[in-house]
Amino acid sequence: MEDDIIGLEPQLKQELKQELDPEQMLRIIFDFAAKIANERNLDNVLMLMADMGRDMIVSDRCTVWLLDKNKNELWSKVAHGMTEIRIPSHVGLVGHAVTSGEAVFIDDAYKNEEYREFLESGALNVDKQTGYRTKALMVIPFRNNEGEIIGAYQAVNKMTTSGQFSAKDMEYLTLTASYAGKSLESALLTNEIEETQKEIILTMGEIGESRSKETGNHVKRVAEYSYILALGLGMSQDEADLLKMASPMHDIGKVAIPDEVLKKPGKLTKEEFEIMKAHTQIGYNLLKNSNRHILKTAAVVAYQHHEKWNGKGYPCGIAGEEIHIYGRITAIADVFDALGSERVYKKAWSLEQILTLFQEERGEHFDPRVVDVFFKQLPLIIKVRDLYAEKKTFLGVL
Repeated sequence: MEDDIIGLEPQLKQELKQELDPEQMLRIIFDFAAKIANERNLDNVLMLMADMGRDMIVSDRCTVWLLDKNKNELWSKVAHGMTEIRIPSHVGLVGHAVTSGEAVFIDDAYKNEEYREFLESGALNVDKQTGYRTKALMVIPFRNNEGEIIGAYQAVNKMTTSGQFSAKDMEYLTLTASYAGKSLESALLTNEIEETQKEIILTMGEIGESRSKETGNHVKRVAEYSYILALGLGMSQDEADLLKMASPMHDIGKVAIPDEVLKKPGKLTKEEFEIMKAHTQIGYNLLKNSNRHILKTAAVVAYQHHEKWNGKGYPCGIAGEEIHIYGRITAIADVFDALGSERVYKKAWSLEQILTLFQEERGEHFDPRVVDVFFKQLPLIIKVRDLYAEKKTFLGVL
């Protein structure tokens, strides 16, 4: 074991840095504080906090860990050089700091016998997997406004000539951790509210589909397809996320359509089809007066996802770019999934049939540009389709 551990050395020599002077330190604090105050996305807040801690104490890596009490785990989506990590809340030096409430300060992780057990279950185990060499290490727990520990900062390897963290570094990281605890509480609350909104919207969308005997997976697939298409069209991450959240509400108006029309196994009469078409207006009326950005977007989707590029859709018969891009995207996502799904009034189409139709309807039913992106993103769309597939839903494969 000892030989294995000693043999681990950094794979790359990294450039050493200078300690910060007071002016540089203040600049970092003010710069990051302003960015964090204006950021709503939890992942972005965590990344900014990790960067802030790393830059303030001139460390190589800094990780912001959060305590998940429900799962009794510590997790981080923000670890420099790594992807998301989850560990039991008592494991490693981070677990020790969080459970005890005590800061950890180590000059050389591989020679520190006091914390050997914690290291072998945590940092050194990661070192063996990655080839990274942990030496100097600090872990500082942070608390919310009620004084409860909600996570910890972990800083690894001092990047100055000394190679060791100082008491001043611990003071700075403790200050950063205190600020992080207060800021994260607000970000976590915002994130919880947004996640609750997403869950409510998805559930409402599922309710609309369940009345016509569709499963909740239909709205999940439409949401994912819409997201993929939005990014493929060059939309920002925020806008793609917004459409993904809103698109499950595209058929919410079906809640007001009579069962004898909605669940009819055969072809609808002209009069029945007029009743069915009303679900777009009903959905729009349900959502249009909300001040919430997600629901206002959902109103547009509900209203326009049956409009056609050639102006022969409903309810308004608008054409081309008069149709909001959200409606044009959701139209393709919804039709792709509807045709490939077995409904009370039809069998599922094969993938080949659907793709042929999309080629024929390019510039007729569908926006040509969105169709082109659909074909470019088809492998990813197929993965999503298969991930959320139901038995006997789709026929044919690529």
